[in-house]
Amino acid sequence: MRIVLQGGTVVDGDAARYANVVVDDGIIAEIVADSESDRGVVNEADAIIDCRGRMVLPGFIDVHSHADGLLRDGGVQRALLTQGVTSVIAGQDGVSYAPGDGQYAGEYFAAINGPHRTYSGGGVAGYLAAADRESRLNVAYLVPAGTVRWEVCGRSTAPADGSQVEAMAALVDAGMQDGAVGLSTGLDYVPGIFAPSSEIAALCAPVAAAGGVYVSHMRGGYEANSDSGIDEIRSIAQAAGVRAHVSHFHADPDVVLAGMSTLDRAGVDATFDAYPYMRGCTLLGMPLLPPGLSAQPVDTVVDTLSDPIERATLRRDWFPAVERNASLGPEWPAMVTLSHIAAVEFTWACGLSVEQAADRAGLDAIDFVLDVLAASRLEVNAVMAVRHDRSADDLARIFAHPGHMGGSDGIFIGDHPHPRARGTFARYLREFVRERSTWTWGQAAAHLATAPAERFGLGRRGKVRQGWVADLIVVDPASVADTATYDAPLGEAVGIDDVLVAGRPVLRSGVMTDCTPGAGLRRDDARAPGKGR
Repeated sequence: MRIVLQGGTVVDGDAARYANVVVDDGIIAEIVADSESDRGVVNEADAIIDCRGRMVLPGFIDVHSHADGLLRDGGVQRALLTQGVTSVIAGQDGVSYAPGDGQYAGEYFAAINGPHRTYSGGGVAGYLAAADRESRLNVAYLVPAGTVRWEVCGRSTAPADGSQVEAMAALVDAGMQDGAVGLSTGLDYVPGIFAPSSEIAALCAPVAAAGGVYVSHMRGGYEANSDSGIDEIRSIAQAAGVRAHVSHFHADPDVVLAGMSTLDRAGVDATFDAYPYMRGCTLLGMPLLPPGLSAQPVDTVVDTLSDPIERATLRRDWFPAVERNASLGPEWPAMVTLSHIAAVEFTWACGLSVEQAADRAGLDAIDFVLDVLAASRLEVNAVMAVRHDRSADDLARIFAHPGHMGGSDGIFIGDHPHPRARGTFARYLREFVRERSTWTWGQAAAHLATAPAERFGLGRRGKVRQGWVADLIVVDPASVADTATYDAPLGEAVGIDDVLVAGRPVLRSGVMTDCTPGAGLRRDDARAPGKGR
């Protein structure tokens, strides 16, 4: 199919020019001047997209997504496409479906990744194959270290022994050979929280050998504890000789910039992602339950939370530690807003803070959250406020760092989700390009498309250039904006109405088409669409 994107401003690096982009068989065939002498390329087209007054940019790559099991969901696809996202990197935070049968992710991470309706095994190769031609979006995958640990060590909270480390490293190596782009850890989640640095470094050895990236949700809750998390990444990267990427690096800008400088001075090739919001979102049980308890089977945890004696023990021995947590503190009930609750009898509380919901239920905050967690079999997520808000100026300083890449950490599970799932990339463009000029349009393309494609080995993507894969978006620079807010988080982004994936229109004049050209992206896969990709 031959398509011409006519008369737009083509953004490639720092260059921007009025031109026609000719797409043929999924590839950018030509970029030619929009003049009378070049009308032939328009006349020969099967379809023309009028881009006058708009910009043609490379499709964005969300380097931290939790759409792992939802790529066939039309609503999720639309939420990403209207932001200009054409590819996501899944397998984040150390927990996802492959390798294994997906059971652990479906249990522990149900409130973050959701169920996967087609993957039931086959490792990374099986996961990526299940994504081929089944969605309007592309997906690349990180081998999740927590899932690997689960497959080898089960629910053990002890450091892995030598044979277990070898078995885990073999699973990681197999995943890299299947096309994974790296390894992820979630060191505040179970079971990653139990893995020592030496164990993680051993798993990074096959990642380094394959040219992949070690991607880490750091240990310790970020913010004031970021220094120790950065130091652990440094030690792992140096021991394994692996490139590093810090997930959702949110803290005071001085802390973020100092952390990246520390890694640079240590000789670690490191990048990071950060989204344009102050609040976070996570499993409710992650900060509010002891890790050793969370590691138990769900039935065991539910029984514990339902037992009055066990509750009293948690109240006495554990919740004082929650109040001492540097990211939460004693005001935690007011800082935690319930986003997804699996138990239907408690869905009325979505959108309320724990404090508000507990008051409405006539309970104190601890009893209320334990009731909700038990009734939902732990399937609860929440939006988490920060104790010390950062301004847009602070975020601009973070985003100006050359190692920054666009990542939403988008979670689509819940009646009242964090707005970052539907607003991140449009918010980057509205606030940090059009309104604040933190980036030029060319720099936005670099942070959100070019650098991620290069970093994670996604082949000839991320540029509007002849011979490259035609993952392209058409942006109205005057109107592109996010509409999702904390109070109304389901608002759809506006200003991006035409999107091509592998040269096929998947969003046309604001309407999703029936094309599903998305693919499971294998590391350094530059093969053209339609030719065995």
